[in-house]
Amino acid sequence: MLGLDLHGFYSGLERFFELIGKHIDQNLPMGETWHRDLLERMAQDVTGVRPAVISPESERQLDSFRRFRHLVRNLYATNLVPEKMASLMDELPQLWPKLQEELLAFAKFLEYLAEEKD
Repeated sequence: MLGLDLHGFYSGLERFFELIGKHIDQNLPMGETWHRDLLERMAQDVTGVRPAVISPESERQLDSFRRFRHLVRNLYATNLVPEKMASLMDELPQLWPKLQEELLAFAKFLEYLAEEKD
């Protein structure tokens, strides 16, 4: 089902963001808004630790996927609005190449850190 695919897309990204928060930032957000806070944090530089993982524009777009994922987790699939899923699917062709570029740039930063440790 499309709703679960969109759920999985964002959930996979969020898991990556959690790993960054835990292992690089050494600080994961807590509390009721931790999902939103984690996404916002990924669009920010952490001085002396890491550059922003994603751009503010990507963060804004991904927030729609985050909110949709929340709906999938908290509603029955039959209550999902097809127009909302179509809107998210329409965003993906523009979002994914930019997001992929940002994530690859962050991977290069991680490679640089690994080389520095050696």
